[in-house]
Amino acid sequence: MTQVEAGSPSTESLAPPGPDSVTWRYFGDWRGILMGLWSGSMQNMHPKLAAGVWDHSDFFGERWERLNRSLYPISGVVFDRTPETGRTVRDYHRTIKGTMDNGERYHALDPDVFYWAHATFWYGNIRCAEAFGPPISEADKRRLFDESRGWYAQYGVSMRPCPDTYEDFLEYWDHMCRYVLRDHQAVRTVLDITTLPKPPWMPGIVPNWLWRIQIQQIQRFYMWVTTGLYDEPIREMMGLKWSDADQRRFRLFGRFVHTTMSLVPKRYRRHPRARDADDRLTGRVAPDAPLLETPARNLPSGAERDNPIHYCPVHAKRRANLPWNTNEVND
Repeated sequence: MTQVEAGSPSTESLAPPGPDSVTWRYFGDWRGILMGLWSGSMQNMHPKLAAGVWDHSDFFGERWERLNRSLYPISGVVFDRTPETGRTVRDYHRTIKGTMDNGERYHALDPDVFYWAHATFWYGNIRCAEAFGPPISEADKRRLFDESRGWYAQYGVSMRPCPDTYEDFLEYWDHMCRYVLRDHQAVRTVLDITTLPKPPWMPGIVPNWLWRIQIQQIQRFYMWVTTGLYDEPIREMMGLKWSDADQRRFRLFGRFVHTTMSLVPKRYRRHPRARDADDRLTGRVAPDAPLLETPARNLPSGAERDNPIHYCPVHAKRRANLPWNTNEVND
Protein backbone atom coordinates (compact mmCIF):
# COMPACT_ATOMS: atom_id res chain seq x y z
CA MET A 1 0.00 0.00 0.00
CA THR A 2 1.74 3.17 -1.16
CA GLN A 3 -1.00 5.67 -0.37
CA VAL A 4 -0.45 7.61 -3.59
CA GLU A 5 -3.22 10.17 -3.86
CA ALA A 6 -2.83 11.73 -7.28
CA GLY A 7 -5.62 14.18 -7.98
CA SER A 8 -6.92 14.25 -4.41
CA PRO A 9 -8.37 17.54 -3.11
CA SER A 10 -5.64 17.70 -0.48
CA THR A 11 -2.99 18.06 -3.16
CA GLU A 12 -4.88 19.94 -5.87
CA SER A 13 -5.77 22.77 -3.48
CA LEU A 14 -2.10 23.63 -2.94
CA ALA A 15 -0.41 25.61 -5.71
CA PRO A 16 3.31 25.25 -6.50
CA PRO A 17 5.63 28.12 -5.54
CA GLY A 18 5.63 30.89 -8.11
CA PRO A 19 8.25 33.34 -9.44
CA ASP A 20 7.67 35.75 -6.53
CA SER A 21 8.10 33.01 -3.91
CA VAL A 22 10.89 32.62 -1.37
CA THR A 23 11.48 29.16 -2.84
CA TRP A 24 12.36 30.61 -6.25
CA ARG A 25 14.73 33.03 -4.54
CA TYR A 26 16.72 30.41 -2.65
CA PHE A 27 16.31 27.10 -4.49
CA GLY A 28 18.61 26.43 -7.43
CA ASP A 29 21.59 28.44 -6.13
CA TRP A 30 24.98 26.81 -6.79
CA ARG A 31 25.79 27.16 -3.09
CA GLY A 32 23.67 24.03 -2.78
CA ILE A 33 26.66 22.03 -4.04
CA LEU A 34 28.16 22.47 -0.58
CA MET A 35 25.08 20.69 0.79
CA GLY A 36 25.57 17.58 -1.35
CA LEU A 37 26.89 15.19 1.28
CA TRP A 38 24.53 16.58 3.91
CA SER A 39 21.47 16.05 1.70
CA GLY A 40 22.46 12.59 0.52
CA SER A 41 23.46 11.33 3.95
CA MET A 42 20.45 12.81 5.75
CA GLN A 43 18.10 11.15 3.27
CA ASN A 44 19.80 7.78 3.66
CA MET A 45 19.59 7.94 7.44
CA HIS A 46 15.90 7.08 7.10
CA PRO A 47 16.01 3.27 7.46
CA LYS A 48 13.44 2.55 4.74
CA LEU A 49 14.89 5.05 2.30
CA ALA A 50 18.36 3.61 2.88
CA ALA A 51 17.06 0.10 2.18
CA GLY A 52 15.53 1.23 -1.10
CA VAL A 53 18.70 2.97 -2.22
CA TRP A 54 20.89 0.05 -1.20
CA ASP A 55 18.73 -2.56 -2.91
CA HIS A 56 17.69 -0.73 -6.08
CA SER A 57 19.78 2.32 -6.88
CA ASP A 58 22.84 2.42 -9.13
CA PHE A 59 23.80 5.75 -7.54
CA PHE A 60 27.07 4.44 -6.13
CA GLY A 61 28.20 3.22 -9.55
CA GLU A 62 27.58 6.50 -11.40
CA ARG A 63 27.56 9.17 -8.73
CA TRP A 64 28.51 12.16 -10.85
CA GLU A 65 26.03 11.36 -13.60
CA ARG A 66 23.17 10.51 -11.24
CA LEU A 67 23.67 13.63 -9.15
CA ASN A 68 23.91 15.99 -12.10
CA ARG A 69 20.93 14.61 -14.00
CA SER A 70 18.72 14.34 -10.91
CA LEU A 71 19.00 18.07 -10.30
CA TYR A 72 16.93 18.70 -13.43
CA PRO A 73 13.65 16.93 -12.55
CA ILE A 74 13.96 17.80 -8.84
CA SER A 75 14.37 21.48 -9.75
CA GLY A 76 11.68 21.10 -12.38
CA VAL A 77 9.01 20.30 -9.79
CA VAL A 78 9.45 23.90 -8.62
CA PHE A 79 10.42 25.72 -11.79
CA ASP A 80 8.33 23.94 -14.46
CA ARG A 81 5.14 24.72 -12.51
CA THR A 82 3.30 21.80 -14.12
CA PRO A 83 1.87 18.87 -12.15
CA GLU A 84 3.26 16.46 -14.76
CA THR A 85 6.83 17.01 -13.56
CA GLY A 86 6.01 16.14 -9.96
CA ARG A 87 3.98 13.09 -10.97
CA THR A 88 6.82 11.92 -13.22
CA VAL A 89 9.35 12.20 -10.39
CA ARG A 90 6.95 10.29 -8.14
CA ASP A 91 6.55 7.53 -10.71
CA TYR A 92 10.29 6.92 -10.88
CA HIS A 93 9.82 5.40 -7.42
CA ARG A 94 6.86 3.09 -8.06
CA THR A 95 8.87 -0.13 -8.40
CA ILE A 96 11.28 0.55 -5.52
CA LYS A 97 10.10 -1.76 -2.76
CA GLY A 98 11.31 -4.76 -0.78
CA THR A 99 11.95 -6.19 2.65
CA MET A 100 14.44 -4.86 5.19
CA ASP A 101 16.83 -7.05 7.19
CA ASN A 102 14.45 -6.94 10.15
CA GLY A 103 11.61 -8.32 8.02
CA GLU A 104 9.79 -5.00 7.72
CA ARG A 105 8.60 -4.10 4.24
CA TYR A 106 9.45 -0.80 2.59
CA HIS A 107 8.24 1.15 -0.43
CA ALA A 108 9.71 4.38 -1.80
CA LEU A 109 6.20 5.83 -2.05
CA ASP A 110 5.42 5.24 1.59
CA PRO A 111 4.35 8.81 2.46
CA ASP A 112 6.61 8.93 5.53
CA VAL A 113 9.61 7.97 3.40
CA PHE A 114 8.76 10.23 0.48
CA TYR A 115 8.12 13.23 2.70
CA TRP A 116 11.43 12.77 4.50
CA ALA A 117 13.30 13.07 1.20
CA HIS A 118 11.31 16.20 0.38
CA ALA A 119 12.03 17.62 3.83
CA THR A 120 15.77 17.44 3.21
CA PHE A 121 15.35 19.29 -0.10
CA TRP A 122 13.23 22.20 1.09
CA TYR A 123 14.79 22.52 4.57
CA GLY A 124 18.21 22.33 2.97
CA ASN A 125 17.48 25.79 1.56
CA ILE A 126 17.28 27.16 5.10
CA ARG A 127 20.39 25.34 6.27
CA CYS A 128 22.29 26.52 3.20
CA ALA A 129 21.20 30.14 3.65
CA GLU A 130 22.06 30.09 7.35
CA ALA A 131 25.52 28.72 6.64
CA PHE A 132 26.49 30.23 3.27
CA GLY A 133 23.98 32.97 2.49
CA PRO A 134 22.18 34.83 1.22
CA PRO A 135 20.82 35.82 4.63
CA ILE A 136 17.31 34.58 5.38
CA SER A 137 14.83 36.09 7.84
CA GLU A 138 12.61 34.17 10.24
CA ALA A 139 9.59 35.37 8.27
CA ASP A 140 11.06 33.97 5.05
CA LYS A 141 11.77 30.65 6.76
CA ARG A 142 8.09 30.39 7.57
CA ARG A 143 7.12 31.38 4.05
CA LEU A 144 9.52 28.79 2.71
CA PHE A 145 7.80 26.14 4.82
CA ASP A 146 4.34 27.22 3.65
CA GLU A 147 5.54 27.06 0.05
CA SER A 148 7.11 23.66 0.64
CA ARG A 149 3.62 22.23 1.19
CA GLY A 150 2.57 23.36 -2.29
CA TRP A 151 5.86 22.03 -3.68
CA TYR A 152 5.29 18.63 -2.03
CA ALA A 153 1.67 18.51 -3.25
CA GLN A 154 2.91 18.42 -6.85
CA TYR A 155 4.06 14.81 -6.35
CA GLY A 156 0.52 13.60 -5.72
CA VAL A 157 1.55 11.64 -2.63
CA SER A 158 -0.42 11.66 0.63
CA MET A 159 -0.07 14.90 2.58
CA ARG A 160 -0.51 13.02 5.88
CA PRO A 161 3.13 13.31 7.09
CA CYS A 162 3.43 16.99 6.17
CA PRO A 163 3.37 19.24 9.27
CA ASP A 164 0.87 22.09 9.40
CA THR A 165 3.18 24.87 10.63
CA TYR A 166 6.87 25.72 10.61
CA GLU A 167 7.02 25.16 14.37
CA ASP A 168 5.47 21.72 13.87
CA PHE A 169 8.06 21.00 11.22
CA LEU A 170 10.95 21.90 13.54
CA GLU A 171 9.53 19.46 16.10
CA TYR A 172 9.22 16.82 13.39
CA TRP A 173 12.82 17.39 12.28
CA ASP A 174 14.16 17.17 15.82
CA HIS A 175 12.16 13.98 16.45
CA MET A 176 13.54 12.41 13.27
CA CYS A 177 17.11 13.33 14.18
CA ARG A 178 16.83 12.01 17.73
CA TYR A 179 14.63 8.93 17.43
CA VAL A 180 14.14 7.75 13.82
CA LEU A 181 17.28 8.28 11.74
CA ARG A 182 19.97 5.60 11.82
CA ASP A 183 23.48 5.05 10.57
CA HIS A 184 23.57 2.72 7.56
CA GLN A 185 26.07 1.44 5.04
CA ALA A 186 24.37 3.64 2.44
CA VAL A 187 25.05 6.69 4.63
CA ARG A 188 28.72 5.85 5.00
CA THR A 189 29.04 5.19 1.26
CA VAL A 190 27.51 8.58 0.46
CA LEU A 191 29.97 10.27 2.81
CA ASP A 192 33.01 8.48 1.35
CA ILE A 193 33.94 10.19 -1.91
CA THR A 194 37.56 9.00 -1.99
CA THR A 195 36.80 6.51 -4.78
CA LEU A 196 35.00 9.05 -6.97
CA PRO A 197 36.34 9.14 -10.52
CA LYS A 198 37.16 12.46 -12.11
CA PRO A 199 34.07 14.44 -13.07
CA PRO A 200 32.96 13.63 -16.63
CA TRP A 201 33.49 17.24 -17.74
CA MET A 202 37.21 17.25 -16.88
CA PRO A 203 38.67 14.00 -18.31
CA GLY A 204 41.91 15.44 -19.68
CA ILE A 205 42.38 18.47 -17.44
CA VAL A 206 43.70 16.77 -14.32
CA PRO A 207 46.03 13.71 -14.45
CA ASN A 208 44.75 10.60 -12.66
CA TRP A 209 47.55 10.67 -10.09
CA LEU A 210 46.79 14.28 -9.18
CA TRP A 211 43.06 13.57 -8.93
CA ARG A 212 43.73 10.73 -6.45
CA ILE A 213 45.61 13.19 -4.25
CA GLN A 214 43.02 15.94 -4.65
CA ILE A 215 40.05 13.75 -3.85
CA GLN A 216 41.55 12.86 -0.46
CA GLN A 217 41.72 16.55 0.42
CA ILE A 218 38.25 17.18 -0.99
CA GLN A 219 36.91 14.34 1.15
CA ARG A 220 38.31 15.86 4.35
CA PHE A 221 36.98 19.30 3.44
CA TYR A 222 33.48 18.12 2.53
CA MET A 223 33.26 15.91 5.59
CA TRP A 224 34.14 18.92 7.76
CA VAL A 225 31.50 21.08 6.03
CA THR A 226 28.90 18.33 6.37
CA THR A 227 29.68 17.85 10.05
CA GLY A 228 29.12 21.57 10.57
CA LEU A 229 25.72 21.31 8.90
CA TYR A 230 24.55 18.34 10.96
CA ASP A 231 22.33 18.70 14.02
CA GLU A 232 24.10 17.75 17.23
CA PRO A 233 22.11 14.48 17.65
CA ILE A 234 23.31 13.41 14.19
CA ARG A 235 26.93 14.19 15.04
CA GLU A 236 26.58 12.08 18.18
CA MET A 237 24.99 9.19 16.28
CA MET A 238 27.75 9.29 13.66
CA GLY A 239 30.54 9.69 16.20
CA LEU A 240 31.71 13.02 14.78
CA LYS A 241 33.63 15.66 16.76
CA TRP A 242 32.80 19.36 16.48
CA SER A 243 34.55 21.94 18.63
CA ASP A 244 33.94 25.62 19.32
CA ALA A 245 36.97 26.34 17.15
CA ASP A 246 35.40 24.33 14.32
CA GLN A 247 32.22 26.36 14.68
CA ARG A 248 34.14 29.65 14.47
CA ARG A 249 35.99 28.49 11.35
CA PHE A 250 32.72 27.28 9.86
CA ARG A 251 31.14 30.71 10.31
CA LEU A 252 34.16 32.37 8.70
CA PHE A 253 34.01 29.96 5.79
CA GLY A 254 30.31 30.68 5.37
CA ARG A 255 30.94 34.41 5.21
CA PHE A 256 33.68 33.81 2.64
CA VAL A 257 31.29 31.77 0.47
CA HIS A 258 28.58 34.43 0.71
CA THR A 259 30.99 37.26 -0.16
CA THR A 260 32.45 35.34 -3.09
CA MET A 261 29.05 34.38 -4.50
CA SER A 262 27.88 37.99 -4.18
CA LEU A 263 30.53 38.88 -6.76
CA VAL A 264 29.12 36.40 -9.28
CA PRO A 265 26.42 37.78 -11.61
CA LYS A 266 23.03 36.63 -10.35
CA ARG A 267 22.27 34.68 -13.51
CA TYR A 268 25.32 32.46 -13.04
CA ARG A 269 24.64 31.71 -9.39
CA ARG A 270 21.73 29.58 -10.59
CA HIS A 271 21.47 25.98 -11.75
CA PRO A 272 20.62 25.76 -15.48
CA ARG A 273 17.02 24.63 -14.81
CA ALA A 274 16.41 27.58 -12.48
CA ARG A 275 18.13 29.90 -14.94
CA ASP A 276 15.93 28.57 -17.73
CA ALA A 277 12.83 29.36 -15.67
CA ASP A 278 14.12 32.90 -15.05
CA ASP A 279 14.81 33.32 -18.77
CA ARG A 280 11.24 32.37 -19.66
CA LEU A 281 9.96 35.11 -17.36
CA THR A 282 12.22 37.78 -18.84
CA GLY A 283 11.64 36.76 -22.47
CA ARG A 284 15.19 35.58 -23.04
CA VAL A 285 13.69 32.15 -23.77
CA ALA A 286 10.24 31.68 -25.31
CA PRO A 287 7.68 30.48 -22.73
CA ASP A 288 6.74 27.53 -24.96
CA ALA A 289 10.31 26.46 -25.77
CA PRO A 290 11.21 22.85 -24.89
CA LEU A 291 12.30 22.47 -21.29
CA LEU A 292 16.00 22.47 -20.63
CA GLU A 293 17.12 18.88 -19.92
CA THR A 294 20.33 17.38 -18.64
CA PRO A 295 23.31 17.10 -21.01
CA ALA A 296 23.70 13.71 -22.67
CA ARG A 297 26.87 12.95 -20.70
CA ASN A 298 24.75 12.53 -17.56
CA LEU A 299 22.34 9.95 -18.97
CA PRO A 300 22.25 6.33 -17.74
CA SER A 301 24.25 3.92 -19.84
CA GLY A 302 23.05 1.05 -22.04
CA ALA A 303 19.88 -0.78 -21.10
CA GLU A 304 19.51 1.35 -17.95
CA ARG A 305 18.13 4.14 -20.15
CA ASP A 306 14.88 2.19 -20.42
CA ASN A 307 14.66 1.46 -16.69
CA PRO A 308 11.57 3.30 -15.36
CA ILE A 309 13.39 4.34 -12.17
CA HIS A 310 15.64 6.70 -14.17
CA TYR A 311 15.09 10.20 -15.47
CA CYS A 312 16.21 9.84 -19.09
CA PRO A 313 14.67 12.60 -21.23
CA VAL A 314 16.33 11.58 -24.49
CA HIS A 315 14.49 8.26 -24.49
CA ALA A 316 11.23 9.57 -23.08
CA LYS A 317 11.01 12.43 -25.57
CA ARG A 318 12.07 10.34 -28.56
CA ARG A 319 9.37 7.80 -27.72
CA ALA A 320 6.87 10.69 -27.59
CA ASN A 321 8.40 12.28 -30.73
CA LEU A 322 9.21 15.48 -28.84
CA PRO A 323 12.32 17.71 -29.11
CA TRP A 324 15.06 17.33 -26.52
CA ASN A 325 16.69 20.59 -25.48
CA THR A 326 20.01 20.60 -23.64
CA ASN A 327 21.38 23.84 -25.11
CA GLU A 328 24.79 22.23 -24.49
CA VAL A 329 24.79 23.65 -20.98
CA ASN A 330 27.37 22.76 -18.39
CA ASP A 331 26.42 21.59 -14.92
